[in-house]
Order: sequence, then C-alpha cells, then structure tokens
Amino acid sequence: MTNSLVPPAGPRRVLALAQLTNAVGDGAFLVTSAFYFTHVVGLSPARVGLGLTVGWAVGSVAGVPLGRLADRRGARGTAVLLALAAGLAVASFLFVRGFLPFVVIACAYAAAQSGLAAARQTLLAGLVPAGERTGALAYLQSAFNAGLAVGAGLGGLAIQAGTREAYLAVFAMDAVTFTVCAGVLLRLASVAPVPVRKRHGLGVVRDRRYVAVTALNAVLLLRMPLLSLGLPLWIAERTQAPAWLVSALFVLNTGAVMVFQVRMARGVTGIGSAVGAVRRSGWVMLAACAVFALSAGVSPWVAAGVLVAGAVLQVVAEMGQSAGSWQLSFDLAPADRVGEYQGFFGTGVTVARTLGPLVVTTLLIGWGTAGWLLLGGVTLLASYAMGPAARRGTASRPEVRRRPVLVN
Repeated sequence: MTNSLVPPAGPRRVLALAQLTNAVGDGAFLVTSAFYFTHVVGLSPARVGLGLTVGWAVGSVAGVPLGRLADRRGARGTAVLLALAAGLAVASFLFVRGFLPFVVIACAYAAAQSGLAAARQTLLAGLVPAGERTGALAYLQSAFNAGLAVGAGLGGLAIQAGTREAYLAVFAMDAVTFTVCAGVLLRLASVAPVPVRKRHGLGVVRDRRYVAVTALNAVLLLRMPLLSLGLPLWIAERTQAPAWLVSALFVLNTGAVMVFQVRMARGVTGIGSAVGAVRRSGWVMLAACAVFALSAGVSPWVAAGVLVAGAVLQVVAEMGQSAGSWQLSFDLAPADRVGEYQGFFGTGVTVARTLGPLVVTTLLIGWGTAGWLLLGGVTLLASYAMGPAARRGTASRPEVRRRPVLVN
C-alpha cells in the first residue's frame, strides 16, 4: 500500500527531502527572526519590518532573471548555487550589527530564496512528466509543512531559552540546512538547458495572459495572512473564544496540508481540472469566510466550534487552490522558459504577503461580518476569472511542449 506522505523513489523523493531540510531551517528562522533582530542585533521593530519588506520586494524582482538563468545555464547547478547563497546570507546575519548591512543581507537572502524556488520548479519540470507535476508539488508542500513544524518547535526552544547563544544557534542551523539542501539537490540528474528563442527584453511581462493569471493568483493568496494575523486579531477583538485557539488552528492547518495535500492534488492533471479545482476552492473559501463571521457575539465554546469549522473549510480551499494554481503555472509557461515564468509567478506570493496584512486587518477588524463576506466574494470572483484567463493562455500557445533532455 502506497504511503501518501512519502513520494515514490526517484526525483520526487529527492526534491521532497531537499524541501524538508530547507523548511526546518525556514521554520526556525520565521519563529525567531524578529526576536533575534531586535534583541541581539538591536534594531527597532519598525526597522526590522522595513528591512524585510525591502528585502522581499527586491527578491520578488530578482526571481525572474534568476529563473531565466536556470533555463539558460541548467536548473540543478543554479538551484545548488542559490541554496548555498541563501545559506551564506543567513550566516552573514550572525555578524550584522547595523541597519544598512541588515537591509543589504536581507535583499541577498530574499533574492536567493526567490531564485531557488524558481530554479527548483524548473528542475521539477525537467525531471517529472507534465501530468505528474502537480502531484509532485503536493508532496513538496507536505514536506514543507512538516519541516516548518519541526523548525518552529526548535525555534520555540530558542525563544524559551531567550539567550543570545540560543538565537545564534538557530541562525547557524538555518545556514547549515541550506548547505544540506544543496547537497541533496546534487543527487538529482542534471537537466540540460533548453535553447531559448530570441525575444524582447521584457520576457514574461509581455505575456499578458500569464500576467493576468499571476495577478488573479495573487488575489487568491490574500488568504495567506489569515492564520498569522487575521484570525488571531479577529479572535481577540471580535469573539469570546479562548486565546489558545490561535495555536490550535495553526496546527490544524499545518497538519491537514501535510496529510491531505497529496490526495487533494491527485485529480488535477491538466488545465481543465486545474480551473475546476480553483473554482471549487473559491466557493469553499466563501463558505469559510461566512462561517468565520458567525463566531462573533456567541459564547466562548460555540465560537471555538464555529472557528474550527471555518478553519477546516479554509484549509480545504487552500489545498484546492494550491493544486490548481500549480498546474496552471506550469501548463501556461513555454517549455524553454519555465524558470523565468515560475520566477514571475512567485511574485504573487510576495504581493500577497505585502498587501495581505493591510487588506485582512481592514476588512476583518474594521468591517466585521461585511468584511468577511467581501473577502469571500472577491476570492470567488477571482477564482472564476481564472478560467477565461487560462483558456486565453492556452489558445495563444498551441505548440507541443518538449520535455528537457536529462544528462546523467
């Protein structure tokens, strides 16, 4: 009997192992970075936020040229070098004691991370048949969530200790995980670069259909700050639910993705099924928002039950939307420019991370029930708009995509 949590032997398992290793360090970094930069480096919270915002803005722009580099020079070598560069950037944080060096290293770290994500997608496209890529990404997402959980636990131990040495150990461990990730990626076969057709310098930005799909996906990703910001504030400000429920909902989401993402992605194998998955996720997300809104003004335990029900619907919507968007991001990209296109598609995450907190807090805390319904409605509209955008993209690209040649 096949274990749905463990990918089959071969490239998918190696990629998942690299993702798992990388995610352990990322989880520890995410949990402890704010404490490290304020308590050890001595930066103000406002400067930390500004520096990281600038860093991720630069990283989102760098993802496209670094993805193009993976197309032209080879995905495996590019991914390995960028993993090592990310590890070096994290190690450099150990020696930062001022704001400007912090911003410079944050930019380098974010650029390496964005480029690594694009190169890894290019590598997957070259090693996994087209109809199996979404399933492979589901395994990677499950591995990512498992790694985040482990890393967050290790980071929590450092926060509990509260010492400079504990925080330094976490950042050193994160740097090591990137190095290990690079070593794991070296176990994969090389993917020969695909000859790139001559084109204007703007590249993917000239593909208005792909830009539209990326923009719609960014709208769907506005749900990203819900668990970390929107629901905690909603629970504290608008409900009588116990505060510990915030942690419980996070665990529920992480565990559900780890266990069920692969199963949710099995039926998504082409553009038609991807569009259907995104549309269904829009309806489920609308239902989740409506259920979350019902948690206000009721008793603590009723509110808790309603919030858990909403969280279940939300994670179902999340897994469906993820599976559909992964498939579209690959199928609508030219075979010789997967890295460039994946780098651009990844900017949707940065946009959601940048605008999401403002949108979520304004709608949910400022507008209450009406805000929840508006968020759900906008998600549903974006999910339905994805279909026409994807079909236009298909019509514009009728050629048969070639699979890159493997080099042993």
